[in-house]
Amino acid sequence: MTIRERTESGERMLLSPYAALSEKTRGRVRPLEPCDLRTEYQRDRDRVIHCKAFRRLKFKTQVFLSPEGDHYRTRLTHTLEVSQVARTLARALRLNEDLTEAIALGHDLGHTPFGHIGERTLNELLKDGFRHNEQSLRVVEVLENDGAGLNLTWEVRDGILHHSGAGFPSTLEGECVRRADRIAYLNHDLDDALRAGILKDFELPADCLRVLGASHGERIDTMIRDIVDVSDNQPHLSMSPRVEEAMNGLREFMFEKVYRDGWRDLEEKRCDFVLRAMFDYFCSHPGEMPEEYIMITYRDGLERGVADYLSGMTDRYAIRTFRELFVPSSFHTF
Repeated sequence: MTIRERTESGERMLLSPYAALSEKTRGRVRPLEPCDLRTEYQRDRDRVIHCKAFRRLKFKTQVFLSPEGDHYRTRLTHTLEVSQVARTLARALRLNEDLTEAIALGHDLGHTPFGHIGERTLNELLKDGFRHNEQSLRVVEVLENDGAGLNLTWEVRDGILHHSGAGFPSTLEGECVRRADRIAYLNHDLDDALRAGILKDFELPADCLRVLGASHGERIDTMIRDIVDVSDNQPHLSMSPRVEEAMNGLREFMFEKVYRDGWRDLEEKRCDFVLRAMFDYFCSHPGEMPEEYIMITYRDGLERGVADYLSGMTDRYAIRTFRELFVPSSFHTF
């Protein structure tokens, strides 16, 4: 018996009847020979971690644009916190932790520079719109590995696509990531907003904190425990009405005071201007993009290729490219 087969046998014995078993995957677009060490979902997790789009997340905005402080979250640290919360849920509910981790690590690979500001701008520029969950799926199916994609299993791709938006994951592991994404961003964005002075402790909604907890750790613990208590041995994940109401109240507070408040209006306008200017430029000069994106314009259309190029940029690369295109250089002699 190989190590993989031993792991799969353990899954059959230990996991919930509602868990997605590695040996029962719906497979890949291009079948692979089984690995003697790793299950299919473990292979997917490793493929995501080693891809270029994952490494770029460390220089993409979460909420605070190109933060200079060492302790503010980036898109990468957000991804790691989502993975931690999702794996905790999966382990407690006896679900497939490897599948959960693979989905969590890949869920934001398609996010734009400048966070949701960039997503909003590209959504306005593209006639078919732009949504980061759909772009994350495009990254793993089309853009990575020189156009070959990562060839992930169906369950991982389904979880990545449905971690946000109107659709719903087909696996409970995908539901863990969808829940964990909200738990993570609400709590770490609140933590960062307090650190930045955007919020003060006395401003936080007391009725929500009485239910969820006064500290960062207490709130995460309350949300996770509530999901586990309500969802154990159930076909779907849910929360108790009391905790879900408090969580939604905290979310409404964050949208009002942090996500939609005017404290960063000027920077948002600048980010929007940078992306619009580069979108127009590369639509007029597609030959100046890297070759892989030029090929996409031939196959999928000009705007699609430009959007793929821009959405893959980190914050600092987008700013540097903008400067090279539009800011005059000082004269110097050689």
